[in-house]
Amino acid sequence: MNILEVTDLHVSIGRTDIVRGVSFALEQEQTLGIVGESGSGKSMTVLAATGLLDAPGARVSGSSFLHDERLGDSQLVGQTPKALRRVHGDAIGFVFQDPSTSLNPLLTLERQITESLEAHRNLTRRAARTRALELLTAVGLPNPQDRLDAYPHQLSGGQRQRVMIAIALACDPALLIADEPTTALDVTTQAQIIALVRELQEQRGTAVVWISHDLGVIGQVADSCVVLQQGEVVEHRPIVDLVDAPAHPYTQVLLAARPQLGGSPPPPVDDSGAVLLDVANLDVRFPVSTPTGRTHVHAVQDVSFQVRRGTTLGLVGESGSGKSTIANALTGLVRANGNAHLDGQPLLGKVPRDRRRRLAMVFQDPFSSLDPRIRAGDAVAEPLRVHRLQPGRHRERVAELFDLVRLPGAFASRFPHELSGGQRQRVSIARALALEPDLLILDEATASLDASIQAQVLHLLRDLQQELALTSLFIAHDLAIVQDMSHDVLVMHEGVAVEYRPAAELFGDPRQEYTQRLLAAIPPERPRAALER
Repeated sequence: MNILEVTDLHVSIGRTDIVRGVSFALEQEQTLGIVGESGSGKSMTVLAATGLLDAPGARVSGSSFLHDERLGDSQLVGQTPKALRRVHGDAIGFVFQDPSTSLNPLLTLERQITESLEAHRNLTRRAARTRALELLTAVGLPNPQDRLDAYPHQLSGGQRQRVMIAIALACDPALLIADEPTTALDVTTQAQIIALVRELQEQRGTAVVWISHDLGVIGQVADSCVVLQQGEVVEHRPIVDLVDAPAHPYTQVLLAARPQLGGSPPPPVDDSGAVLLDVANLDVRFPVSTPTGRTHVHAVQDVSFQVRRGTTLGLVGESGSGKSTIANALTGLVRANGNAHLDGQPLLGKVPRDRRRRLAMVFQDPFSSLDPRIRAGDAVAEPLRVHRLQPGRHRERVAELFDLVRLPGAFASRFPHELSGGQRQRVSIARALALEPDLLILDEATASLDASIQAQVLHLLRDLQQELALTSLFIAHDLAIVQDMSHDVLVMHEGVAVEYRPAAELFGDPRQEYTQRLLAAIPPERPRAALER
């Protein structure tokens, strides 16, 4: 029996058609993957189909029928808010991309789980608390009894996502909507969330719609897949058939963009190259206040490494492993103990401004790292103005940098919101290169991008390394990407360096169990459904 039937769904905002004629059906216990790049209409399709779309000027047409044993058949398109409130949280559960914004920071975990139980199941406070404890146990949250009275900020990203899944499943919904639920998570946590949803789905018979821009993830969760491009369905087939023989060129592009182990490594560099960055016994502690008093978090513990000129060191590990803290220590954003020298000159402590500008950093989210009030060209020129370099030729230098990162010069007059994610990240790279730094630090610089855009930016970075002989510190949690970019790799776990070797050796024969676990967490090339046949 079909749980959800969507027919000829159209969504427009103003004069722009966002979704055009989308149709699909989903049976009980099945998982439907919806995949496409940012702006393809994935989330808009599901929001409109479930009655959650509330954008000003939005118009929705078509039909979306939900079949639920408790509530009967419901037409969700054009339904009244009162009728939709009966469905949302009861027959349909939702897990969104960022649990830190989906969860209420002012309410305990218990209260956030029991809200829907009290509203839809009329449970008493005591019975709802018992059910909340059962749910936190079912989603594998450590120490669930102690976590009931905790707040979201006291959990890690993966733990917050487990709580979101518990909330979504509280009333045993017939349909679970998972909108990019693992995009913000590292690969090992992503693998755990995928396994958790599959296990709970098998136990409860829930149908799942899983939205993602990553076909590797979709391959591990879905039975069938809808590929959306610019609001239209270009392919809708069983996942195994789609991966084995993609019929549409757009699907082929998405499949080719997936990062996979065994890709082509960066060109080798002369082993006699001089050491540019030398870090020894780096140690970072953060003071924190607890109910029992003041203590410290040991974020980085006695880490040492070197980066040779013209090479890339990959710094990899899960969230909280200390990767970004190392980058922040090198750039002076956090205080650190130990020794760090750039071309023989110290980096830690009080450092002259002209030495600081020899390091440049590209952050994960280009939208938040660029000032929305400043045009792209002015953002790239700002470091030149601050350091009073190349007076009188800022415009020419900006044009050179835009050409270097393969952006049209006309984009210099655009604001960040007028650019795509990949274009914004290219602007961030141009800004970082404005001062011709000796070391470029890339902190998860492609993690927030679609797979196809990510592949383009990675290709650009490799080209720039060869053209400019760049030296880079490449921070990531995805070892498949690190393999494509790095000459050497340093693996971090809970602030400690657990493995530090040339990339070819590490990927060919990982010695540490933690490194092996990171490698195993990368979605395989073949879909799960094909392996289970």
